Amino acid sequence: MKKLEIIIKPERLEDLKTILDNCNATGLMITNIMGYGNQKGYKRIYRGNEYNVNLLPKVKVESVVAKESADSIIDTVVKEISTGHYGDGKIFVYDVEDVVRIRTGEQGSAAL
Repeated sequence: MKKLEIIIKPERLEDLKTILDNCNATGLMITNIMGYGNQKGYKRIYRGNEYNVNLLPKVKVESVVAKESADSIIDTVVKEISTGHYGDGKIFVYDVEDVVRIRTGEQGSAAL
């Protein structure tokens, strides 16, 4: 099993949810976060004063998926979400050793 941690712009969330649904991801967790990457934010001028805005709104979507479907999900997300500009986001991939469903005690893939 693989855990996908996908960080994107908030306006791309609905597209990402559609992709995960179409790829049969069994569940997801969404967190609103703030941060910056290579672009280090941007400069804004307000009433003649220049401000550095370096914490940008992002959305973190986490999902644990079967190892076999992780690569296809990653490829689809990169193809559909990418605009070619800074700030499109990142995907972090982690190995998941085991999963236990608390309600039934099922383990492994059956618990997803």
